Amino acid sequence: MSQTGTKLQSSEPTYYSLLGLHPSASVIDIRRAYRELSKQYHPDTTVLPTSIATAKFQEINEAYATLSHPERRLSYDLKIGYSRFGVIQAPRDLQHQGIKPHDWSKSMYLDASDRPLSSGEIFVLFVLGLTFVGCMLLAIVVSILRGDTPLQTPVPQAATFLQQSMLHICQAFTFGKIEFF
Repeated sequence: MSQTGTKLQSSEPTYYSLLGLHPSASVIDIRRAYRELSKQYHPDTTVLPTSIATAKFQEINEAYATLSHPERRLSYDLKIGYSRFGVIQAPRDLQHQGIKPHDWSKSMYLDASDRPLSSGEIFVLFVLGLTFVGCMLLAIVVSILRGDTPLQTPVPQAATFLQQSMLHICQAFTFGKIEFF
């Protein structure tokens, strides 16, 4: 089926037509259709001959297994030429043999991470940035009020303390005695 619900030029039915659904059907609709058809075609509960009922039941199970799994469903939708994202694709007859299927499937907005940000998402990012800047300003103000210099690193003092500590440890090990400060 295409985006408009028309059947593609294919001799075999799609999983959607097997379940009596449109490709845009929700997971709940797929499950509901599967349950109804599985009750109807289960070999133990149908009046059809066992071989026909078993074959039909296996087809329904295969369709449900594919359509109920999100990754398999997306792959299947691309295989039959259906896109939930409204991307216009050329019919299979017009596609060149030299183009690989994964080349044309990477068109605009097929991946959810490639879509533009919504106004709500932009607002949340703005508030997050504003909060970060506010926290930094608050930290600077608190350090100034405490009498510290806000952006000064005490590297020389730390280095001197580290040197004295290392010297003390080395002397203690050399003379065989360990003393604590």
